[in-house]
Amino acid sequence: MPAVVVNGPASWNTLVRLDALPQPRSQTLAARSVEHGLGGTAAGKAVTLAALGVDVLLSTVLGDDEPGTQVRTGLDRPGLRVLGRPAARGRTEQHLNLLAQNGDRVSIYLELPQVQGPTPSGLLAALREAPVAVLDLAEHSRPLLEAARASRVPVWCDVHDDDGAAEYPRAFAQVADVLLVSAARLDDPRRYLDARVVAGARLAVCTAGSAGALARDAEGWWEVPAVRVDVVDPEGAGDAFLAGLLAAHLDGLPTPDGLALASAVAALAVAQPGLGGGSVTRAQADALAGSVRVRRA
Repeated sequence: MPAVVVNGPASWNTLVRLDALPQPRSQTLAARSVEHGLGGTAAGKAVTLAALGVDVLLSTVLGDDEPGTQVRTGLDRPGLRVLGRPAARGRTEQHLNLLAQNGDRVSIYLELPQVQGPTPSGLLAALREAPVAVLDLAEHSRPLLEAARASRVPVWCDVHDDDGAAEYPRAFAQVADVLLVSAARLDDPRRYLDARVVAGARLAVCTAGSAGALARDAEGWWEVPAVRVDVVDPEGAGDAFLAGLLAAHLDGLPTPDGLALASAVAALAVAQPGLGGGSVTRAQADALAGSVRVRRA
């Protein structure tokens, strides 16, 4: 099978763990720990898919700086090929993330690069052959939305904390065959998911952390319980969920089994350090998925 194409951000992140997020006033805080590592939503999906045995082509924007070298090293793993498109000014995307013990997070963009040049012909060729294109929120993903549609390649999109009114995610939500969204800013997740399926999505899923997930397909609703685990690092939980769902889809599993695997992969991912589920095995995920009881709502 040709590689799944994943397009979107990969970054080098600094994670500062705190007891609680700072209040908006002058103060001095002591960090519980400081860590440096791979970040970016497309990177999280790509490393998790590769860990689950899916061949992936990750297209992202990378500079020729030291963070770019560190990102490339972090992505160096079996089954994952990286197409690093050159960044304007040669600067790789970098974030400073503040993480409180209760899971609250503030992300600060230190570098947000712009891609140089047109979409590479090699990427367009890989896209035309791909079984699925995962197109994350990024300006360099926008040309691929139309290209995937023209080639009739199924498009999967993660619109993160879309509130249903923001302009930026609209083009992604409107073309997605499978859509993933967080409940963080949605007043009415059912209304949001219902609208996406009515508009043509095959499956729309809203994740809600420890509360599990709600999914909508043409036949109705699915309730997906979360697996209870001790959370070590919540970074990339949604990325891991989508990767598990996609791995199941590529194996031809029915929707409830795919949602169960997605929940299992997300749980395994947050129970280990690092971005997404880069150390999750398919055997582990399959074993845990057997305990997830997905049911019609």
